[in-house]
Amino acid sequence: MIEHDVLDAGLGDADDDDFDLSEVFDSQLPDNRYLDRELSWLAFNQRVLELAEDASVPVLERANFLAIFASNLDEFFMVRVAGLKRRIITGLAVPTNVGRPPQEVLADISADAHALQLRHADVWASQVRPALAEAGIDVISWSALEDEERARLSDYFQRQIFPVLMPLAVDPAHPFPYISGLSLNLAIRIRNARTGRQEFARLKVPPMLPRFVDVSRHGDTVRYLPLEELIANHLEDLFPGMEILDHHAFRLTRNEDVVIEEDETENLIQALEAELLRRRFGPPIRLEVGDDMDELTLDLLISELDITVQEVYRLPGPLDLRGLFDLSRIDRPDLHYPPHVPTTAVAFQPADQNGRADIFAAIRRADVLVHHPYESFATSVQAFLEQAAKDPHVLAIKQTLYRTSGDSPIVQALIDAAESGKQVLALVEVKARFDEAANIVWARKLEKAGVHVVFGLVGLKTHCKLALVIREEDGMLRSYSHIGTGNYNPKTSRIYEDFGLFTIDEQVGRDLTRLFNELSGYAIEKKFKRLLVAPLHLRKGLLRLIEKERRNALAGRPSSIRIKVNSMVDEQIIDALYRASQAGVPIDIWVRGICSLKPGLEGMSESIRVRSILGRYLEHSRLFMFENDGDPQVYIGSADMMHRNLDRRVEALVRVVAPVHLRELSDLFELAMSDKTSSWWLDSEGAWARHSLDADGKPLVDIQDRTMSNVQRRRRARAVR
Repeated sequence: MIEHDVLDAGLGDADDDDFDLSEVFDSQLPDNRYLDRELSWLAFNQRVLELAEDASVPVLERANFLAIFASNLDEFFMVRVAGLKRRIITGLAVPTNVGRPPQEVLADISADAHALQLRHADVWASQVRPALAEAGIDVISWSALEDEERARLSDYFQRQIFPVLMPLAVDPAHPFPYISGLSLNLAIRIRNARTGRQEFARLKVPPMLPRFVDVSRHGDTVRYLPLEELIANHLEDLFPGMEILDHHAFRLTRNEDVVIEEDETENLIQALEAELLRRRFGPPIRLEVGDDMDELTLDLLISELDITVQEVYRLPGPLDLRGLFDLSRIDRPDLHYPPHVPTTAVAFQPADQNGRADIFAAIRRADVLVHHPYESFATSVQAFLEQAAKDPHVLAIKQTLYRTSGDSPIVQALIDAAESGKQVLALVEVKARFDEAANIVWARKLEKAGVHVVFGLVGLKTHCKLALVIREEDGMLRSYSHIGTGNYNPKTSRIYEDFGLFTIDEQVGRDLTRLFNELSGYAIEKKFKRLLVAPLHLRKGLLRLIEKERRNALAGRPSSIRIKVNSMVDEQIIDALYRASQAGVPIDIWVRGICSLKPGLEGMSESIRVRSILGRYLEHSRLFMFENDGDPQVYIGSADMMHRNLDRRVEALVRVVAPVHLRELSDLFELAMSDKTSSWWLDSEGAWARHSLDADGKPLVDIQDRTMSNVQRRRRARAVR
């Protein structure tokens, strides 16, 4: 059945029936053919750090990259490291694509993470902080303050900070307090002046207060003091009659992965809410401490938190550089990337400057491919759903919601549609990691408005990005479809690079109708014409496409494979690409994050190139392009090449067919892989080398800047016509 479905998806002709996909895995490939996925992720975060080290990047953007690095690493520990540790403790099989003992993998992660965190701290102290100071944004210490400034800040402390602080003593009457994950804390040793006894106390730095306190402002020159320094220099006010012996900053990371056995629970929402409550009390997995912390205090923390020495990270202050997100938002245009205002896609531009585009009329004329954030989300996807909500001819709207913003106009459009009497189905994925609580809130709000809310299939996350509008036209029903690579989130659409396809193609409409019916029902079984859908069809469909390129190469016919994803990890896909490379297929992989594939190895992957691009926008789109003997098969969609995407999620790729769109995607890929474009290159040992300057030391092409220019040029050309 599955094989028949894939053939119907346009992946082969009748003579493809002799394809035996078992052959894809028959070749004798070496055992050590994969790069470790966890170490590859750390290498990705190193690339983020290299952007912070780049003096050509505006300094507030460099501070932002430091904050992104810190936030990324927190999530890596909370999920990936925590998952490995949990499986070791519980005796579950630990998935590893390199065949090494999990304890050895954890040791390597620890070594690399320690080195990266020290490098991260040094970039702040020796590069970004001085560069900010030179630009008039100075983060100073208490010792650098004038007497008048200290007095003023002491007054601020008494009025605005002291009332919300909660010092917690540790003694026979007060057990060691619970330390919340990712909180910044002060470990304080004090001596009772009356008894002479030494005590320990913990003080949490309030997360709701600004991390950097204003000291002075004169025009564009501003000075800040870290909040923890202000608190640390007023500890006598918190412990009157006590002698302050010492204080040190520390920060704990806990296991915050959520595990739900859906087939064993009757109410997914209730089970998820209980698991979210449990998440707060997950076991510790990392302890960050100031490098000046004494051994007595450290030993106490290790003992009370039940953490190993390997999980302790000694770092120069300040800890928790996520606080730099606040600094990076300072309104200094000269210290940011030049502003870019997304343009309205040419197809959706109104004929009259003062008018409003008819989105449905534009889609009827031809398929529309939009490229965010270069082209506006608000005037395309958002406008599409808002027009559908108001249009009296629209009878039904069906949509998936994986992550959306807190004040989402997308959700409001669905509510407006339901309140106007339309049939509205929202498939809300309440298991979207770290957005679970927000999605539960949205699901309940939608239900109250009369939207039919469903939560997908048991055991599967619904990760596909789909919207379907059913409209009555001349007595007939017509389907308007949108399939995207990114979430329906107006906020992230401004910084995430993604594609979306609008079409009235009847095959796509029928495909989405079947898929939505199955998502609100029980299983995905139907065949699809222009879609590849996981978990039943996508893996096999891609393997057949790769195998067909291999056979074309062996027969001397044109062949090539180009894939753009966030992660390339799945062993079956990688092995199929190795076999295609052995047959001589040119293969280009454009990956943002993890890549377990080894390129450029003689006899295995000589024809494979791997590039990575990071910049002001987060490269998020997924593209799959196959030469197919001169009849290109090109797909966009939501799936990365990971086990979870191919086997445990509902994902969807849609085939792009319009020649103008095929050229646009091909041109973009050629630019990304060009030696004249700034990017990172992966070698066969897993090392990434940055190529940002030409032989004369001049900057290479920034693909994101070039794409902005290309989009603006298309708009100007339309205006001239």
